[in-house]
Amino acid sequence: MAPPSSYPAELRKRAVRMVTEVRGDYPNESAALRAVAQKLGIGSAETLRNWVRRDEIDSGQRPGTTTEESAAMKALKKENAELKRANELLKAAASFFAAELDRPHTRS
Repeated sequence: MAPPSSYPAELRKRAVRMVTEVRGDYPNESAALRAVAQKLGIGSAETLRNWVRRDEIDSGQRPGTTTEESAAMKALKKENAELKRANELLKAAASFFAAELDRPHTRS
C-alpha cells in the first residue's frame, strides 16, 4: 500500500492544471513538468508526471484503470477475503458439530 501523499490535493490539482496550460510553451512535456515542479516546490518532475497521467486516465483521455475503479476493486478484494475467512470458519464449525453428532453418547 502506498503511503499517503505529503502534498495537499489542492496543490496536485493546481499543478496538473498548470502543466496542461503551459505544455505548449515548452519544447517538450518534460521541460514543462520540470518548470512547474520547480515553481511549485514539488520535489520531482516524475511525481508531477504521475499526477498528470493519473488525471488523464481519470478524465478518459488516456486508457487505464481509473482511481474509482481501483478503489472499487480494492473494496471487492477485501470483501472477498472476509467472505473466504467466514466460509472457512463455518466449515470448521460444521465439521466440529458433525463430529459431535457422530460420537456415541452415554446416558447416566
